[in-house]
Amino acid sequence: MDLKNVDIEKWLALATTYGLKLIGAIAVWIVGSWIIKKILMTTSGIMTKSDYDESLKKFLLNLFNWSLKILLIITVLGTIGVETTSFAAVLAAAGLAIGLALQGSLANFAGGVLILIIKPFKVGDFIEGQGVKGTVKEISIFDTRLLTFGNELAIIPNGKLSNDNIINFTAEGIRRDELKFGISYESDIKVAKDVLLNLVNEQKKVLQDEGQTPAVMVVELADSSVNLSLRYWAKNEDFWDLHCLILEEGKIRLEAAGIEIPYPHQVGIHKILNSDIKFSTKEKLL
Repeated sequence: MDLKNVDIEKWLALATTYGLKLIGAIAVWIVGSWIIKKILMTTSGIMTKSDYDESLKKFLLNLFNWSLKILLIITVLGTIGVETTSFAAVLAAAGLAIGLALQGSLANFAGGVLILIIKPFKVGDFIEGQGVKGTVKEISIFDTRLLTFGNELAIIPNGKLSNDNIINFTAEGIRRDELKFGISYESDIKVAKDVLLNLVNEQKKVLQDEGQTPAVMVVELADSSVNLSLRYWAKNEDFWDLHCLILEEGKIRLEAAGIEIPYPHQVGIHKILNSDIKFSTKEKLL
């Protein structure tokens, strides 16, 4: 009779102990799940207000969700009495192995996250990165895709792109162009400057606001020419049309005004040397 009483008491003690732990674990799971839900809702709201990219938003929310749930599971197991030290060590080892195996992909992923958060460019911008110029077609987690001038698709890994210099040509909405014209030393510099400046001021698409006034200046006294720099501002959508028009029309008007645009003298020197060599060869043959 006494033995039976001892067994019953033992089982009652075990049931009480583990029952309380089980109830505590369930309570931890319920409260933890509620906290995780609130954290995710708050994070989602912050991302929406910060105008995060939708694909990045979904990825980060899923990452947070699974990370927090794994921590919650470990906490629940610890509440029951399960030894979680070895479990955490296994997770850490698995994470390290996966990280080493996906080292390049993780670098691209980290670069993609930085690009989508910092936003150095957006879809539709004309940029230069990794030696490639093009219009941004798509920004994904692992790579960025550009359409080049020749309508070629360039795929650049985000890891390399985020760690290199990026030039965004369209970010500011307007750009300043600089065209260089070389004139001979005998030509009148003032006349040449007036011709170029009048040409630019005739173009309605050239910006004339304060701080954006067109200008022409001498920038170099080269071996065979006096180099003038013509500078003006234009909107992005007008930039290339103005660039080509002013470059072509500038040459035509300078020549019409009697301004000589010289070519490198070494071309003429080579011709003379070649003729001398031929002449000397004929003399020897005679």
